[in-house]
Amino acid sequence: MKRAIFPGSFDPITLGHVDIINRALPLFDEIIIAIGINTEKKYMFTLEERVKFIKENYSNEPKIKVETYTGLTIDVCNKFNVDFILRGLRNPADFEFEKAIAQTNRKMSTIETVFLLTSADTSFISSSIVRDILRNGGNVEGFVPKSVLQK
Repeated sequence: MKRAIFPGSFDPITLGHVDIINRALPLFDEIIIAIGINTEKKYMFTLEERVKFIKENYSNEPKIKVETYTGLTIDVCNKFNVDFILRGLRNPADFEFEKAIAQTNRKMSTIETVFLLTSADTSFISSSIVRDILRNGGNVEGFVPKSVLQK
């Protein structure tokens, strides 16, 4: 069984995340969307809300599971017997950052990182941009899935 973890804070999940997840579905038997918890970070949405957004968006997709975690992503991979980490790349800066993490993870384990390039129509979307739009009373339709818009 080919299983992957797609780690992130998903504060909130965006259409960029959805693009990567949907395009990865044919590649894996199961994708665990792993919401990382960093106690030093201030989130706009609670952990429960972020889990709900993802579960609602993928309620009809049995290959998607949602978990939360603290600590190293490779430890979560080992806990769930996962061999692949899924990551999306929007731009060259993402690549350099993600490459360093992937190489570190590979040095510490046998876990491989699989990169997918975001689609051109979602490559500009980030959770931080969405949060900024929300903080300033803007409309995020077209940036996030319906499960987030309902909030």
